[in-house]
Amino acid sequence: MKRLHTLLAALAVTAAANAQIGAPYIHDPSTLAECDGKYYTFGTGGGGIITDDGWSWHSGADRPGGGAAPDVLKIGDRYLCIYGATGGGLGGGHAGRILTMWNKTLDPKSPDFKWSEAVEVCASDGMEDQDAIDPGLLLDPTTGRLWVSYGTYFGTIRLIELDPKTGFRKKGNKEKDIAIDCEASDLMYRDGWYYLLGTHGTCCDGVNSTYNIVVGRSCNVEGPYLDNVGRDMYHGGGKMVIAAEDRACGAGHFGRFIVDEGVEVMSFHWEADFEQSGRSVLAVRPIVWKNGWPVAGDNFKGGNFWIESERRGYALELTVDFIRMKQERQGWFNRNQMEQPVKPIANQTLAEVIDTWPKGDIPARICDYMNRPHQRWTITPVDSAGGYLSNPYFKITIEGTDRALAATANKEVTTVPAYTGADEQLWRIEQLTDGTYRIMPKAIPGQEGVNKEFCLYSAGDSTPTLAKYDFNTDNCKWNFKKR
Repeated sequence: MKRLHTLLAALAVTAAANAQIGAPYIHDPSTLAECDGKYYTFGTGGGGIITDDGWSWHSGADRPGGGAAPDVLKIGDRYLCIYGATGGGLGGGHAGRILTMWNKTLDPKSPDFKWSEAVEVCASDGMEDQDAIDPGLLLDPTTGRLWVSYGTYFGTIRLIELDPKTGFRKKGNKEKDIAIDCEASDLMYRDGWYYLLGTHGTCCDGVNSTYNIVVGRSCNVEGPYLDNVGRDMYHGGGKMVIAAEDRACGAGHFGRFIVDEGVEVMSFHWEADFEQSGRSVLAVRPIVWKNGWPVAGDNFKGGNFWIESERRGYALELTVDFIRMKQERQGWFNRNQMEQPVKPIANQTLAEVIDTWPKGDIPARICDYMNRPHQRWTITPVDSAGGYLSNPYFKITIEGTDRALAATANKEVTTVPAYTGADEQLWRIEQLTDGTYRIMPKAIPGQEGVNKEFCLYSAGDSTPTLAKYDFNTDNCKWNFKKR
């Protein structure tokens, strides 16, 4: 239970991006909230952090009241903040209070920035098996009703209903116990199911924290919430969403943020990021939905790949002549084959073919994968180019060369002889909810601002282009296959 008041970008293509960069230091982060193009999250102890691009974070978010484990939700044109004033062992044992307040904006520099007076919506007396702390908000998209789950390991996770117009407790609402053996809960809705996310394990012990995030689901917001094998979360059930990784541990305080159709991320904290002195840091990961269950996807890390179109399974490649490999053939009809020694055949090398390629720009195409140099790509994070929620931008070059994939002014794709760092040579790579990826240029020449609309698109079996992203077609989806 809570007892506290209070990423560097990968430089090598194999480094794990466990957290955001800049100063992503926070504990018990709220669900991400967007305001005027910036993203905000608030944490225990007051205040919070801000990012202009989704990747590099800095301090500056302002939340009065102190306390612990806030959550934030935009309702209409206002932002509702809910937080635990005490409880969780914070200066008052388990006698807790949960409060709500409103603001027109999250930008502390705006003339409209002013939090309303906080209002209590529920409490615990310190004697009952319940702890009024760690609230999570859900505005039901099917009914418009506003729900809060809250509680810790000290007792039960409870559900109450608020008035979405006032943020007050609904008159006559009775709290309901819906889970045990977790804390830092959150609710979400998808495709007819309500999901209860809970943080299981121990917190606040640095590199020894065992926090992990589990989930159950129900067709009714009031439960019962069952996991994938039918265990009720009220009896300790819960399917794993994310636990520790190689260099980070203590995943807790889940929040879901929908970037686009088919593009979702989860925010949470690592209790200890080993690369950052074991500090508690914000992490953002893709959400992948498998058989109706959310699991943590993978932040793309770069490496050597062939890039496969989901449309047919063809590979992205340079439009160059196919150079045949030499081979000493042994006919299948040769009955003496078994008596001949086996000789491995080496892969075709870049040196064997590069002089046959044109020297200037070479367009891209899609074709059968043959493990040839013109189909092998190196994808490298560019830590100085900014980023987006979950990752920095990447450069995509032909393996062993500086020849870079680039967007053109007429919304096509080509490769230029050398990477220059131009925005049209930088690529946004995000894992989608079905496990595939979308690939988007940071910018399109001749168009202002950061591109958030056009992606790498398979216009046919052999023609890559740029077109508007549409999750409902495989033309927009790609896979990365390790060589």
